[in-house]
Amino acid sequence: MHEGGQAAADWLVGRLGEMEEALAALVEVNSWTENPEGGRRVGALLREQFAIPGLAAEVVPSQRYADHLVFRSEGRPGARPLALVGHLDTVFPPGKFEGYRREGSLRRGPGVLDMKGGLVVIAWALKALAATGGLARLPPLRLVVVSDEEVGSPEGVGVIQKAIAGAEACLVFESGRAGDAIITRRKGTGMAVATARGKAAHAGNAHHEGANALWAIARFVDRVQQLTDYPRGLTVNVGKVTGGQGKNTVPDQAVAEVDLRFCTRADGEALVRRFHQAAEEAAAGVPGTRIEVQGGVSREPLERTEASAALMEAYGACAHASGLGRGESPLVGGGSDASTSSSMGIPSIDGLGPRGKGFHTVEEFIEVETLVPKAQALARYLASRGA
Repeated sequence: MHEGGQAAADWLVGRLGEMEEALAALVEVNSWTENPEGGRRVGALLREQFAIPGLAAEVVPSQRYADHLVFRSEGRPGARPLALVGHLDTVFPPGKFEGYRREGSLRRGPGVLDMKGGLVVIAWALKALAATGGLARLPPLRLVVVSDEEVGSPEGVGVIQKAIAGAEACLVFESGRAGDAIITRRKGTGMAVATARGKAAHAGNAHHEGANALWAIARFVDRVQQLTDYPRGLTVNVGKVTGGQGKNTVPDQAVAEVDLRFCTRADGEALVRRFHQAAEEAAAGVPGTRIEVQGGVSREPLERTEASAALMEAYGACAHASGLGRGESPLVGGGSDASTSSSMGIPSIDGLGPRGKGFHTVEEFIEVETLVPKAQALARYLASRGA
């Protein structure tokens, strides 16, 4: 193992207390995606935690969310950059799930796992490297922390693409899995909104004059639900349907909101095409109606490649040297910003944050003792890429 990596790993021994103090400060501030004020407070804390020699900070303003953050190091001349990606937003509004709690070896709170814990891991790995040889001997680093990942990174995608273009590899510090399994595959995600329009009429006196939009949307729902194909990893879920005025009026409008997941870009694009076909067929079965479909693929899938498998092996060796597991995670259904880096052709792995469970629930927790070895694993990996 690289000497610089061992020195950084040694520096991290005994640092759990300060890592936990930093994590608690982040978790105590609500940074729900739709709470930009709280997100900006977390961003300020992060700028303090990443005030590391050799690392420059940039604030990317947002009109809707908290500001995004980009950190850069100069690194070794001529070396391609390495990208590290995370997010500061969480999923619960103020008052729903609050505070940082200690419970034996567990630590609970909103974002403790998803993914403020991962941000602390990155910060302390970089602190260790800066203190034991400096960041200049490493490849240039590009760290991106977006504020809108939990709603699909509508702004974050562009921030990431600009900041990490040309990177040799990307490591994403989402929630750590059981056994420290490394994520190499995630499903792509998408959404669609189908709006059916018909003609209103009195259900008793002029039923024959109406065109029932709810009937049309029901036919659409039946068709798209049947596109689910578990062996291929395709799922379609109509999660919400609205429409109509009351039982005695033929409804002139109805709306269906649809979630879609897929394993390859081609399958995602094919699903969207079949949605439009289903809309035409459903409307044709109810004369006088039409259905418009908006939306489509939101996040490309994280697809496993030979290069990402090699990255997993290299990082896994560093994880193993730090006392962690090094196995590969099964396919993950939820999306992350690793899909953005992967779609750029950058080998990407994910799930490198502290080990825990319960993300997106009020039971969210981490195993606090994994904070230090996770930081050691990253420090070892980055040092292995140094001069």
